[in-house]
Amino acid sequence: MLVAFASKTSNVERFIKSFPDIKSVKITDNLLLEEDFILVTYTTGFGQVPQLVEDFLTKNNNHLRGVAASGNRNWGDMFAKSADVISDKYNVPVLMKFELSGTINDRKKFESIYSQIV
Repeated sequence: MLVAFASKTSNVERFIKSFPDIKSVKITDNLLLEEDFILVTYTTGFGQVPQLVEDFLTKNNNHLRGVAASGNRNWGDMFAKSADVISDKYNVPVLMKFELSGTINDRKKFESIYSQIV
């Protein structure tokens, strides 16, 4: 399954690129997908979904199967909140949340979740 990702500070991109065997695509303006995907994004502002991701999901949400998000635990309850917002709006599961570019354990967890979905 494809992983579509958005990365502002390269944390999410570093996380995704640590899985060379997973097919991934970086979200850009006007990207249209014809296959199911998992979304991995960052959180911006005070728990908001990045505008680029909002626009992308407006056109591609019918193929969305789950969401994971990066964040910073310094934000407390707003940590990786974009995953919760997307989950609620599109009725898909929050697969995981990870801090910054993730740890080795985060990578193992994502790999396990990914292998269960595909």
